[in-house]
Amino acid sequence: MSAVTPASPQDYVQQKAAASGSSFYYAFLFLPPPRRAAITAFYAFCREVDDVVDEVSDPGVAATKLAWWHTEVAKAFQGQPSHPVMQALMPWVPEFGIEQRHLQDVIAGCQMDLTQTRYLDFVALEKYCHLVAGVVGEVSARIFGQTQPQTTEYAHTLGLAFQLTNIIRDVGEDARRGRIYLPVDELKRFDVKAHEILDRQYSDRFVQLMKFQAQRAQDTYDKALALLPEADRRSQKPGLMMASIYRTLLREIEADNFQVLHQRIALTPLRKLWLAWKMQALGRF
Repeated sequence: MSAVTPASPQDYVQQKAAASGSSFYYAFLFLPPPRRAAITAFYAFCREVDDVVDEVSDPGVAATKLAWWHTEVAKAFQGQPSHPVMQALMPWVPEFGIEQRHLQDVIAGCQMDLTQTRYLDFVALEKYCHLVAGVVGEVSARIFGQTQPQTTEYAHTLGLAFQLTNIIRDVGEDARRGRIYLPVDELKRFDVKAHEILDRQYSDRFVQLMKFQAQRAQDTYDKALALLPEADRRSQKPGLMMASIYRTLLREIEADNFQVLHQRIALTPLRKLWLAWKMQALGRF
């Protein structure tokens, strides 16, 4: 009986990214091979640490796993990566200006999920989004081929828009884990009680609250697009592909009257691929 050959780090991250079915994966397909390899490895890293929070039921075990990742990242930047994700990512670090602080910030954002299940206002929520989405946008922009300093602000703003869309899509799923990312003061403004969300109770008040959230997300996409320098529009096309996919998803959720408490509304893989290809072919947002 022949021995099974272990997957290479590159195979590992490719499988990790493809298995997620994320909109991000479809945008990566159109990148040249070196940039595609780098963003796939980075995305796989983000998935690894995010999965710790979502898939490990014991908070103590999850905290231990995230602490291990914190150490693994530090060791990797000292030239000693042991996990296949870090082995796949580290060769691209110098070329694309990826810094240890970027990866540690993503881990710190995931650590917040273990200790914080509510956010008092949007300012507090934004700080969380900065770690789990804004920093991801910053690194992605560098890998895609950023040349202008202002593109960093665009990338952070677009990352925020993606995260706000995720929050809307995942209200029910997060509630099942005991988390509510909708700011507490906004729940009060629309007279929506936390227990109604946790118990998956729909109401006109809930729909109005979600319309408010969706409008803010759409406004954030508009703000991001306005921040993107013309000189970087071509290089940042993968981000624009993802924005097209995410905005389409957001419109689907709105059209379904925000029925997100009992289900996870999603686009089919074929539709995601079509939207990404259309953006690539037309070259516009």
